[in-house]
Amino acid sequence: MNRGQPSAQMATILARLAQEDAGLPDPTLLPAAEGRAQAARGNARWNRELPEMARVDEVVVAGPDGHLPCRIVVPSGAVRGTILYLHGGGWAFCDRDTHDRAVRILAHKTGAVVVSADYRLAPEHPFPAGLEDAAAIWAALRTGAAPFEGLGGPWAISGDSAGANIALAVLLDAKAPPADCALLFYGVYGADFNTASYTEFAEGPGLSRAKMQRYFDWYAPQDQRDDPRVAPLQASDAALRALPPLYLNAAEIDPLRSDTERLYARLMALGRADRFRLHGGVVHGFMQMSLELEEARRALADAGEAFRSLTSQPPRKTATRERDT
Repeated sequence: MNRGQPSAQMATILARLAQEDAGLPDPTLLPAAEGRAQAARGNARWNRELPEMARVDEVVVAGPDGHLPCRIVVPSGAVRGTILYLHGGGWAFCDRDTHDRAVRILAHKTGAVVVSADYRLAPEHPFPAGLEDAAAIWAALRTGAAPFEGLGGPWAISGDSAGANIALAVLLDAKAPPADCALLFYGVYGADFNTASYTEFAEGPGLSRAKMQRYFDWYAPQDQRDDPRVAPLQASDAALRALPPLYLNAAEIDPLRSDTERLYARLMALGRADRFRLHGGVVHGFMQMSLELEEARRALADAGEAFRSLTSQPPRKTATRERDT
């Protein structure tokens, strides 16, 4: 497999998706409700054959502007820890259903309870609405407020894409309850559309530069993009030093790849001991595809190992970066 090219499995999946989705409009060019419905239908194909859980509870949490639906996913066997999971979708699409299979596998691989949360979506609810919702859920979880009585640590916050952005923004707030670690998957950390990966994969496959620009326009106008809660790469060194241990991953064939590489470079320059894994031959959102994609299953297993390691061992003295080939 050549650098920057899909793996054989990934290429097969991309070819089939192109055939299945032929003729469908770009969901970011539709009215938001129609785009969400199309995204939900597309993600349904990755949420079949859901892993069995010891328990799945549907609950609501009091948010800043109404009730926020959450799903508490409990794995079988001994349970250790609690993770808040924030779904991706450009701050505008997706919910706890579109990410259900990945969340269930993450619960099994970490051995932790995972709380999969919905939050208000752009463009109807632009920044900081979704972040405020996530912060409220995180505070309720960490303080044991209803409906989270009885859940225990170690505590982590996790998310993919825009969800990783919001998760990191929650942790950058010095007033937020602390986490023991964070698991962040192919996140949005800056608003620079001219990075190496944006240039290389401007047209995708999958996520494109134009789609990300429209997502940003919906979520946070230009004059808000220097705010580290929108673009965490704008955070100060002091704010980054104060973060808990981070496990980061990125997809090689992804306009957002450089965001994670830049974040990791800043963390290393600060002498932190975070972890970064680059998954070769896969596209943005690949962890959704665990039904068919071995690299997705590997990434979820890696995240499980990272959670157990980061919450059970003394801090590492050196950072680690791994690359799949």
